[in-house]
Amino acid sequence: MKPQRNKWQFWIDRGGTFTDVIGRAPNGDTYSAKHLSENPEHYSDAAIFGIRQMLGVDETVPLSDMNIEAIKMGTTVGTNALLEHKGERVALFVTRGFNDLLQLGYQHRSNIFSLKPNRPTPLYDSVHEIHERLDAKGRILIPLDVAHARSTLSRIFESGIRSIAIVLLHGYRFPNHENQLAEIATAVGFTHISVSHRISPSIKIVSRGDTTVVDAYLSPLLKRYISSVSGQLSRKPSLPAVANSVGSRTDLMFMQSHGGMVDAAHFQGKDSILSGPAGGIVGAVRTCVTAGYTKLITFDMGGTSTDVAHYNGEIELNFETEIAGVRLQCPMINIHTVAAGGGSILKFENNRCQVGPASAGAHPGPASYRKGGPLTVTDCNLVLGKILPLHFPRVFGPHANQSLDKDIATERFKELTHSINAAFITNKCLAEIAEGFLNIAVENMARAIKRISVQRGYNVKEYTLCCFGGAGAQHACKTADALGMRTIFIHPYAGVLSALGMGLADNVIVREKSVLIPLDADATLALKKIFRELHADAAANLSPHFDSPVVLKRLMLRYEGSDSLIAVPLDIPETMRRQFEAQHIKQFGFVFNEKPIQIATAVCEVRQPGADRDTRCSEAVSVHTPLALENTHFFSNNQWHQAGVYVRETLL
Repeated sequence: MKPQRNKWQFWIDRGGTFTDVIGRAPNGDTYSAKHLSENPEHYSDAAIFGIRQMLGVDETVPLSDMNIEAIKMGTTVGTNALLEHKGERVALFVTRGFNDLLQLGYQHRSNIFSLKPNRPTPLYDSVHEIHERLDAKGRILIPLDVAHARSTLSRIFESGIRSIAIVLLHGYRFPNHENQLAEIATAVGFTHISVSHRISPSIKIVSRGDTTVVDAYLSPLLKRYISSVSGQLSRKPSLPAVANSVGSRTDLMFMQSHGGMVDAAHFQGKDSILSGPAGGIVGAVRTCVTAGYTKLITFDMGGTSTDVAHYNGEIELNFETEIAGVRLQCPMINIHTVAAGGGSILKFENNRCQVGPASAGAHPGPASYRKGGPLTVTDCNLVLGKILPLHFPRVFGPHANQSLDKDIATERFKELTHSINAAFITNKCLAEIAEGFLNIAVENMARAIKRISVQRGYNVKEYTLCCFGGAGAQHACKTADALGMRTIFIHPYAGVLSALGMGLADNVIVREKSVLIPLDADATLALKKIFRELHADAAANLSPHFDSPVVLKRLMLRYEGSDSLIAVPLDIPETMRRQFEAQHIKQFGFVFNEKPIQIATAVCEVRQPGADRDTRCSEAVSVHTPLALENTHFFSNNQWHQAGVYVRETLL
């Protein structure tokens, strides 16, 4: 990034339980802080509150008067809205005869033995058929009935819906009818219109349709959130990038699901699903590779969930993903999430000890948060001595300035211990019960790591466990032991590594176009023209504050007649053919020797390097034995242990 002087940068990860804030001061020093993501008694937005706290200004001082260069953020606003079905009301418009297309989907059943399979609840409020039809070659079979379309759109608008998704048959390749319908909708007055050939210009109408609906469902929420944040930076809240008091620009940027930042004006609902976790993967990879570790299992344990990913030279992307029953056709980092975090609720029901999947979240939070919440994994670590309240953020209580309450957690565990002992006629102590629940959580997380490593043929013992997140280090050793891993890497910023990843991530613009031509020598000239257009479109949206971009070009290939797409880098046709066949064998176990390969989609990715920050730890070694701040005791492996408490900086 081009050097700037006398300016602040803020890198923020808005998680489900905590919001992490890293501030880089004008002199290059960095500061970090954690705040509860939801604390309605004290602030409306944790990110803005964190910035004000770090700058030392209250709400009476406009942030537009502060010299802020950039705010780079990952947010769970879209993720939570999707999982909790709290997005915008959406009307779906499809070609006549296909009104039940997305509800039927691919006829997959998550549990083939279920006598009564449960279909996911559609995200759209209603679906409406449009009188039109194109064939696969773009020929008009039924012209668009403009009068009927206008009448239908007007009726939906009058019902109060302001966001729509347009998904017409073959629209990904021949968008004329979709564009006409969008123009009519704009004239009617809809404030958000997601059109499939712009959102997901790829074959496969089901996943293209789902992706378009998700975008219409989440984008209005994100726009409102962006406006609320940018409104704190300027008296013109509609502008995501605004001028501050010295006439310079404040960039407001958001992390996308594929691991790249984008200007707030171009942040879309479909790219927001893994906004927070993606920052953690970027931060983990950048810090570990700098430290010399190149085969990684990233282990991000926060308050609500644990995210794990595999890295061996490149960040793995999925181009088709299913989340909460919704099929998404857009690039996303391959992250596996398990509902095991510091806030995972402990239960004893039907003579079974359970951890999660429900979470106490930030409000009310764990029992020790002083808000009357349930017992959680955090409370386990607290009563076992693995969390020391004196060294934990003091953000709890009625005035958000108290430490964790160990007494409340202990009393609640006494009650739970009594219930378990009575049920099983045992005499286990409180610590044994707490550790038992902790072991369940560790097993859940170890199983998630096996899914992305062992089950895919990787020897996890050869990998480094890159451990981060607010609750990660508390469980690193037990998780590594359960997997037979021998190396754990914990960066000094491990507790806020997802926020650090926001600052280290590249600025990324991705543009796609449906192609559908054979993979042969004749394709070369056509691809040059297509990529020239995609590059020009992406370059027009780059930030002027970043250095020269790097352009990555790839093609989505498939066998003719198949709908299984495989991504390969742009190269000469013969090289791409070999790469496609190698990946096809790896994924499906066979190739078609006589079947022609087709180019389905061209993808142009333009990257501008992120913050130029040295993430290495100091290599200085102390020549004296460090002194412990205090001595403590903790319970592990069925016994109590004595231990010293050290400040990390003294252990170099």
